Amino acid sequence: MTNTPAEAEVRVHLSDSAMKQITLIVLVLLWTVASLSQSEAPTAEAKTASPDLNLVLQSIERVEQQNPTLTRPYEVTRHYKAFHADDTQPSAEVTAQISFTPPDTKTFKIIQASGNPRGEKIVRSILEQQTEPAAEGHHGDISRMNYDFVFLRQENFGLFPEYVFRIVPKRKENGLILGRIWVDEKTYRIRRIEGVPVKRPSLWIKDIHLTVQSAEVNEMWIPVSFDAIATVRLLGRYTLTGLCVGVRSPAASTARH
Repeated sequence: MTNTPAEAEVRVHLSDSAMKQITLIVLVLLWTVASLSQSEAPTAEAKTASPDLNLVLQSIERVEQQNPTLTRPYEVTRHYKAFHADDTQPSAEVTAQISFTPPDTKTFKIIQASGNPRGEKIVRSILEQQTEPAAEGHHGDISRMNYDFVFLRQENFGLFPEYVFRIVPKRKENGLILGRIWVDEKTYRIRRIEGVPVKRPSLWIKDIHLTVQSAEVNEMWIPVSFDAIATVRLLGRYTLTGLCVGVRSPAASTARH
């Protein structure tokens, strides 16, 4: 069937009209996307913007100085498990009691050990380094006296927004760690420390990577879990987990009696 010139002209006009509508819709969409991108850009920058480093570090140090652990003696009981290589069952289990006496005295004793004695040896080496007296005038605090800080990013840990910093020790000394810390954005408490000691716990431990999680117990902010991956000379890789199973304040116990 042959279309008349009038019908053909109508179809041409309809096609031109449709094309104009499509072009208009595309332009509107492009304008909308551009507008949204411009309005969202400042929000994205706010999320990635670095905080005031000095202000955050001052707050971290202030909160640390207010921690009751600096003025209150207490004892922590930790249960450790040592795993060799990829073993799923521990080759050794060790229970240790660590005592803290202000201002900076730390001691430990092994109260129970079972399994391969190498596991106990690893635990002893780590605890000996952690309880070794600091050099005169120096402490292992996460502070500007001991570390340089680099802001890395912000993260959300469940309901807790956190700052992540890289920490670089200013000297090679027991108790100092090269690694990262996670700081609660609201309370400025250090929830997590991860890294490598700048001094190895023992000559027979080639390298070791530590992860320490802290939380509030009995109104004190203390480490509650400890994980380490160590390469032991001639023996290979060991994984060590430590969990706080008890906290006691001798002063409080004495007062009750």
